[in-house]
Formats: sequence, C-alpha cells, structure tokens
Amino acid sequence: MQYDYIIVGGGSGGAALAGRLAQRRRDVTIALIEAGPHTARNWLVNTPLGIAALVPFKLRTNYGYLTMPQSGLAGRRGYQPRGRGLGGSSAINAMIYTRGHPLDYDEWASLGCTGWGWSDVLPYFRRAENNTRGASEWHGAEGPLAVSDLRFRNAFSARFVAAAIEAGYRANEDFNGADQEGIGLYQVTQRDGRRCSVARAYLYEAPGLPAGVRPNIDTMVDARALRVLFDGARRAVGVEVMRGGRIETLAARAEVVLAAGAFGSPQLLMCSGIGPQETLRAFGVPVLHDAPDVGSNLIDHIDFTLNVRVASADPVGYSLRGLAKMATQLPSYLRTGNGIWSSNVAEAGGFVKTDPALDRPDLQLHFCAALVDDHSRRLHWGHGYSVHVCVLRPKSRGTVSLASADARIAPRIDPRFLSEPVDADTLLAGLRIAQRIVAAPSLAEKGGRMLHVPPHADDAELRKIIAQHADTIYHPVGTCRMGSDERAVVDTELRVRGVSGLRVVDASVMPTLIGGNTNAPTVMIAERAADFIAPASGPVQASPDTSVPLSERV
Repeated sequence: MQYDYIIVGGGSGGAALAGRLAQRRRDVTIALIEAGPHTARNWLVNTPLGIAALVPFKLRTNYGYLTMPQSGLAGRRGYQPRGRGLGGSSAINAMIYTRGHPLDYDEWASLGCTGWGWSDVLPYFRRAENNTRGASEWHGAEGPLAVSDLRFRNAFSARFVAAAIEAGYRANEDFNGADQEGIGLYQVTQRDGRRCSVARAYLYEAPGLPAGVRPNIDTMVDARALRVLFDGARRAVGVEVMRGGRIETLAARAEVVLAAGAFGSPQLLMCSGIGPQETLRAFGVPVLHDAPDVGSNLIDHIDFTLNVRVASADPVGYSLRGLAKMATQLPSYLRTGNGIWSSNVAEAGGFVKTDPALDRPDLQLHFCAALVDDHSRRLHWGHGYSVHVCVLRPKSRGTVSLASADARIAPRIDPRFLSEPVDADTLLAGLRIAQRIVAAPSLAEKGGRMLHVPPHADDAELRKIIAQHADTIYHPVGTCRMGSDERAVVDTELRVRGVSGLRVVDASVMPTLIGGNTNAPTVMIAERAADFIAPASGPVQASPDTSVPLSERV
C-alpha cells in the first residue's frame, strides 16, 4: 500500500493538511490515518450542545487522559480530554474561534521561528476562514472553516457582558480584529447551527466537491499508528499501523507527517526511536536519533472555574424545567439549526489584564451559561453559571514521556501545573476579577451562591481552593518545539531534525503558548505546512529507492 504522503492523525492539523493537499495536488495520493471513528454522522459531535456529553467522559471520541499527580494541584491527577476521531479535538471542543494576540507570533519569530511573525501568519488565518461577517483586513470569507456569530445567546451571557462592563472592562465585538482586549460574545466554528469541525470543513463538505468526496485521500479510521519506519539513510519511508486487529505497513513515496497532537506526536516520535536516548533505552526502543527535547516544553492553560448556583432556569441545567425546555426546542433545532441546542455553552468571555501596563492581556475568561464543575464530571441538580479564568502565558513547563514502547498505551503526561509560583499569583488575580464581575449589578441582581468559594475568603484561602479545583482548559502545546536552534525538534518548515522525509504539523510545534484557544492556530499551521510540503505545481519528491520493497528498505 503505497502513497505519496502519509498523515498520522485526523484532527485539526491532519484533516486541514490532508484536505488542502488533496485540493491543491490532484496528482498525489494521501493516506490519512486516524485512531478514532468517522464522525460525519455522529449526532453528539454535530450538535453544539452535545459538548456536555462529549467532554466529561472517556469515549470512542475522547481519549480522556489523566495526568500524573500534580503537586501544584494538591496532588490531584488532572483530566485531559482530547478528541479521538476525524476532526480530533475540533469535534469535541467549545468551537470558540480565537487566534491569540499578534505579539504572540512576533514572539515566535524573535525566538528563531523565522517566517512565523504576525504579518506572516495572518494571510493563512484568512485563507482558512469563511466568516459570515464577510472579508476584511482581518478576516477571510472564502476558506473552508466556517466561522459565525452565535445563533442562540443565553440571557445570562448578555448579563455577563453587561456585568463585566459595569466592573470596568470594555466591550469588544471582535477578539480577532484590531484589538484583542475586552469582553463580548465569541464567534464559533459553526455552519447553520451545527458544529463545523476541521474534518467537516476540509474533508466532508469541502468547497467545490460533493459531500464526502476526496478521491485522492484514503481515509483510514480506527487505525492506530504504532511507529514510523525508516530506511538505512534515516529517511521516513512508511508507517506501521494496527487496524482490524492486524499490523499493516504503509509506504510513503514522499513524506510522512505526524499530526497526532501535543501528546500523540512526541509519543510516536519516541516509539519510532527519536527522542531522549535515556528514555528510549529504558523502554527498549532502539535509538535512531537522540533528540533530548522531544516531549519537553509542555505548556497548557491552567484554569479555575468560579461556579454560581442561581434560581433562574435560564442557564442550561438539570431540572424538570430545564430538561423540558431542551426537549421542546429539539424539534425546532433539527429543522432549522436554531435554539438552545445550537449553543456552545461557553458563549461569552474575553481577554483582560491583571496590570494595565502589560503589552497584552494575560487572562482569558470563558463564561458558560451552565454549572461546569470538574469538567462537568460533577453534576449538580438545578441551574447556574460559571466563569472560567485561565492564565494565557504560564511559566510552568511540563513533559510528555513514554509509559510503554507500545504507542497504544497512553503516554505519561506531566504538565507540572503551578510549578512556577507566578502562575498561581496570576490565577489568584484572575479569580478576584471574576468575583468582581459576579458582584456587578447585572449578575448580582439574579442572586446566587458560589460553589467551593466562600464569599469572604482571603488570599490564603483562595490559593488553597485554586489548588483543589484548578485544571486545564484544554490547550496543550509545545512538545515538538519549532525553532532554529539545534535542540528544536522541528525546523521552521516543520521538518524533524536528525532525519528526513518526516514533519510534524499540529499544536506540538508551537514554541510558546498563544494567548487564546488553540484550534484556529493549529489550522493555520496546517495551511502553512501545505505550502511547505506541496507547492501548487512541480513534481512530488519521492523517497530514494522506492522500487525496492519497503520490507527491504526498513
């Protein structure tokens, strides 16, 4: 089974790259390997409110990883939901479309990622985007990824925006426009009130093609990549895959691309012999290339959620009134795509500073018109809302390492949350901001009682509460860091150092964590990678000796 390109991972990076390559180069063949299922007809995936069932549980569509015990989180194991299936985490996320701050990308360039400054990446954001507001200096309107305003806006989302303004924060109608700072309603990756995962955007409903038709992509679902195969010249020439209980070998004439995410891509590199030699030898993996930084530099947005229980049944919640409201609105949603079922729950939020002198916001707020306690794994009867506060540029750094030489075994994830004291300081300041917003008239007039947080807790008490309840807001990056230095895992064209014919195209290549949700930036990375890998014209560069059977080249 030979292909020009083999892409491992059908998530935001892999689906976008596969779709763009297939559209641009009709003369090449592509294998897209995804460990999870097809999601095109999964009702929970396509229905925005289905997120309430997708995130809390380990499912066929959610890896539901656990971290190592975190000393900064009172010894708890953090929960790391990650998408499993075509679309990856874009099939289970809150659909929020943000890009980060322009200075984040200029910082990448200053760190040696030449060609990744804001002026370099903005055209790729615009190329990917199909924004219902139309094209502008900041936005695109002809790309595959649907971006729209919310069709349904919970009354409490409007109250949150009003309360934040009353607390002294300015309104912002476009977090991806001229200025990121402020409070408002998010735009979402939805089309006609349904989730527009990256797979839906680039594979199922790609512009100019009949639904589901990509004749030069061989999509393999429920197929787990075990390792990358190399020839004697350390060139990637194929991938070993477990599918249907059998191990199969796929050959790549041009390149292999890993797009398995911040946890999966470093794990696959290490299972293939690329990584810290001490780790590889400890698990009996032959060392192909000693790359000490594979799996290091794990960065994630640490988040604290302030939950407030209220008597109103306007927020989404578990009560007879709430369940009846959802049931009565379901038929209308199925016909029109409107109503509460089109809600992403996290409808509002924004970007604020803990210090006005900062050059960009250091906190992001997500307002959910529902109680979200412990990733919604702890359910409460009744109604309420939650204000998420996350540290946008944490100083803490963690690792992803092997738990086994078998890629089917979950890797060892250690974010080392709050290991740098400044992150706890910033999160505490953010919690105080959330308390001020909750106390502003537009929310305070609805009353309510905060869960877990006593109304008059001092800073010492709040620090203990943060350690007991904080966790990820689902944005791990950095474990296959891009850069120009010798320790960088990939170069500025995303090629893995020390070998050839192998790239990484996903959030793991980010050298630092951008100030916002990471789905849109991952799609941007894939759009850039398409230009690196296959220009619009010219021959595909084949691996040497493709006439020789793969078994003899490995």
